[in-house]
Amino acid sequence: MKFAVIQERKSPPDRRVVLDPTSCQKLLSNFPSAELIVETSPIRVFSDREYIGAGLEVVEDISAADVMIGVKEVPIDALMPNKSYFFFSHTIKKQPYNRDLLRAILDKNITLYDHETLVNEQQHRLIGFGYYAGVVGAYNGIRTLGLKDHSFNLPKAASLSGLEELHSELDKISLPNIKIILTGTGRVGQGAKEILDHLKIKKVSVEAFLNTDFSEAVYVQLDVLEYCERIDGKQLGKSDFFKNPEAYCSTFDRFTSVADLFVAGHFYGKGAPVFFTREQAKAASFKLKVVADISCDIDGPVACTIRPSTIEDPIYGYDPQSESEVDYRDPNAIAVMAVDNLPCELPKDASEGFGEIFVKAIIPSFFNADAFGILERSRMTQNGKLTAAFSYLQAFVDGTE
Repeated sequence: MKFAVIQERKSPPDRRVVLDPTSCQKLLSNFPSAELIVETSPIRVFSDREYIGAGLEVVEDISAADVMIGVKEVPIDALMPNKSYFFFSHTIKKQPYNRDLLRAILDKNITLYDHETLVNEQQHRLIGFGYYAGVVGAYNGIRTLGLKDHSFNLPKAASLSGLEELHSELDKISLPNIKIILTGTGRVGQGAKEILDHLKIKKVSVEAFLNTDFSEAVYVQLDVLEYCERIDGKQLGKSDFFKNPEAYCSTFDRFTSVADLFVAGHFYGKGAPVFFTREQAKAASFKLKVVADISCDIDGPVACTIRPSTIEDPIYGYDPQSESEVDYRDPNAIAVMAVDNLPCELPKDASEGFGEIFVKAIIPSFFNADAFGILERSRMTQNGKLTAAFSYLQAFVDGTE
């Protein structure tokens, strides 16, 4: 089995990589029958020289490989027929902008494994950059607050060498007695929480957050049933919420009336209540000054997220009264940070974390006859057709929906 680390060709450039030099070495050490080549790249966060220094083969032609491993979508003209590919295809939700990509994958008889579809038997994601999205999202939220209030000026995360330097910059600031909401308890939420904890911000209960005035910065981490309740008043647990989200309404406005910063690290499911509406944001009781929307669902559950922002220009303002974009420094504006590719701001750390998990959790399936069904569950296309689990995409491919 011959693997290839492919060059990222999507624009704007992404400096991340699935397998960093250390992960490549571990792969070859753990699986002696494996072969691996690295496609030369001028943009990767790890240089060709670093791969060569680790004893790896860097080449221009990777056509001899069986399995191509990348991060972002591969341009159609760069797809090699009859190969297996790993990358984020952004097709599983029927994203219209990638319809032609999925068609080309089928036409070229490519076996596609989407990183998002790599799950265990309980359907839990095995791999992803979510932790680093949370880290950078929370950092950017704190940075935005400082810029909005003119209280401190943190550098952009993308200008830093990595997580260690990011922590060092946070150690230089002092926060006022603000209240911070963090939603989400998964990888994204954990990454964001670690930033708040590094700042030594006190975590408090829901009751204390809502009813107590503090002389220091505090935060509350909310699970879904702490900001949603059944319309009929019944208490049936979280599993009921996921089965019947339309039976619930949001109680999030009780938090927006006391909080200054909202770090949105939740997963938002179809049919679930929104956090707050445009009308609620107009209320005199609405206090939020900054929203760091890591989830970045446009015109979705967070009313002020009206577009994604970019690493180069990460903050915009939302004026609740006019429902329009304004300068984020406007006193009446909610400052919104909605960068939709946050892990790209820490490409080295994100790549090393991803590579470690990929070698540990995914690569063994190629050498143990896929004993745990990881590849089978993930495989979206094979022999020029959608696999059974992804047959729901056929009408999307055909253009009939």
